[in-house]
Amino acid sequence: MLTFVIDIEILMHLRLIKKMRSEVSLYDPIGVDKEGNEITLLDILGTHPDVVSELVEKKFEQVRLMDKIQDLTRRERKVLELRFGLTDGVRKTQREIAKNLGISRSYVSRIEKRAI
Repeated sequence: MLTFVIDIEILMHLRLIKKMRSEVSLYDPIGVDKEGNEITLLDILGTHPDVVSELVEKKFEQVRLMDKIQDLTRRERKVLELRFGLTDGVRKTQREIAKNLGISRSYVSRIEKRAI
């Protein structure tokens, strides 16, 4: 039951902050504990702070990467998506991509190098 109460408090806090600004920090205070110590959103998540920070940073990097990929040609984008598993998490070899696209493996390699 305590988790449910904390989750409600977090949601209420995030809604309040969202109305005031567009960004929410993991280090924003969301209340105090029984001893009067400040509690942050990061404290409530129950995970080591470095892990949460890394996950958030990784998500932002993924968004930036997907923005950059949109600037590539359709074929370059397809090769990188297949090669690095960007859409489904399954990485394919150059040989598999070549067979899938009906082109040579060396051409896949050239497309990949040019796109990167």
